[in-house]
Amino acid sequence: MTILTFSIILLVGSYLAGLLGSLTGLGGGVVVIPLLTLVFGVDIRYAIGAALLASIATSSGSASAYVKEGITNIRLGMFLEIATTIGAVIGALIAVYTPTNTIAIMFGAVLIFSAAMTLRKKNQEVLTQGSPMAEKLKLNSTYPTKQGEVAYQLKNVGAGFSIMTVAGVISGLLGIGSGALKVLAMDTAMRIPFKVSTTTSNFMIGVTAAASAVVYLQRGYMDPGLAFPVMLGVLGGAFTGSKLLMKMNPQVLRVIFCAAIVFVAIEMMYNGFQHKF
Repeated sequence: MTILTFSIILLVGSYLAGLLGSLTGLGGGVVVIPLLTLVFGVDIRYAIGAALLASIATSSGSASAYVKEGITNIRLGMFLEIATTIGAVIGALIAVYTPTNTIAIMFGAVLIFSAAMTLRKKNQEVLTQGSPMAEKLKLNSTYPTKQGEVAYQLKNVGAGFSIMTVAGVISGLLGIGSGALKVLAMDTAMRIPFKVSTTTSNFMIGVTAAASAVVYLQRGYMDPGLAFPVMLGVLGGAFTGSKLLMKMNPQVLRVIFCAAIVFVAIEMMYNGFQHKF
């Protein structure tokens, strides 16, 4: 296979990964990394490096639109980024010294958890009475709806911060946005409306990935020939997905895609246990 052929196939595969990741909310990394490792036989650390760069690109592109619309809680995002960035650096350092087969097994387990979290019922309720900590940090905010501005308050700030640290470790270790854990922290623990939690999580992913990417870059796990088509493909797919999301109900697609993700996760874990990475 020539370099040109490989780049074109990778570009198309990454585009589909970004498209599916955007429609289901799981992110392109959950497809890109298995694509690179299982199909092309790329070392999982180089695959993670490419996925991290793709996360930075897609987060920067899509997050700006949500910030402009006023949905994203920027103050909350910046506060929780302290936790995710610290966790991401720790995770990236752990990944450098962790056997690739162990990373593959952990990746599979996190994929299954992410798929299960995607199918769970989302929090749509708005808290009218939050915690004193949220009030002191000025994390309570509003977001626009068709009926006008809706005010919401937060609780369990400490629990959310702790879960975000774990999410950052997983992001740095596995190269995925770990959006499932981030939404768990904001949606379940802090009781933020789902629309705000997903957009704020998207806003944070790029910063978390950038912190991890520095460690991978220093260790030489960033291959430009691999990362560039992946980044372009995922970015294009995520942009298309955000447009399609407005016109379709992704629930059926989400169920099918989650079933496929579980299959891929089992394959990753099996290969990890068989020491094939």
